[in-house]
Amino acid sequence: MTGSDIPSSFRLAYVPGVTPTKWVRVWHERLPGTPLELVQATAADAPGLLADGGADAGLVRLPVDRDVLAAIPLYTETTVVVIPKDHVATAAEEVSLAELADEIVLHPLDDVLDWETLPGRPAVERPATTADAIELVAAGVGVLLVPQSLARLHHRKDLTYRPVPETPESRVALSWPQAEEAPELVEEFIGIVRGRTVNSTRGRAATPQRPTAKEKAKGKRAGTGGGQGGARHKPAAGRKPSPGGRAGGQSGKRGKPRGR
Repeated sequence: MTGSDIPSSFRLAYVPGVTPTKWVRVWHERLPGTPLELVQATAADAPGLLADGGADAGLVRLPVDRDVLAAIPLYTETTVVVIPKDHVATAAEEVSLAELADEIVLHPLDDVLDWETLPGRPAVERPATTADAIELVAAGVGVLLVPQSLARLHHRKDLTYRPVPETPESRVALSWPQAEEAPELVEEFIGIVRGRTVNSTRGRAATPQRPTAKEKAKGKRAGTGGGQGGARHKPAAGRKPSPGGRAGGQSGKRGKPRGR
């Protein structure tokens, strides 16, 4: 891809709970001339948005159709139960699924956890969204199991959460449309999320760094100074170094005997 073929901007989709702030900041530091546009999408809509070209890449929740989208898993989230602050479960550091057996466990239509068997007792109706389910938890209707980032996103002063081990977990990945080679700006963002340095061989070549004044001064001292600290002088033509002496025909002098 030539310089003229590089897109003038980069569109990054992201789903609720994912915070791209730190990667966006690095992007602006490294590519100040290439705007990055954030596109918010639901977890269900994000794969279709990428497949249809609505964004160049996206921070999505797995799984995705690998025949359509490439994906690099980034991290796995802890699953927590959102409960009122006066709930008996707040006395423990974590809650087991067995302890939720008698609870009404809300299951919103936009749930991102892949349940084989839903825990607890089902509600009469499924809430439309996670936000709606949070409101029902606050009203004392039931409890809600979500990735920890969603519990933080919907934080309320009257609610808290506790980790629930041995539950399905949500994995977050960087994804983009399948191609033989990732587009250059996608490759740049891959490098950022993977922590590559600006001088990495992947992506566009880094701008050469100019030496500092201190480095310049050090270089001058190394190359000058009457032979001290620089390259050694060669012997004058036709002369050989004297044994024990310096090049240039200067004979070595014996040291004076030490006083007794």
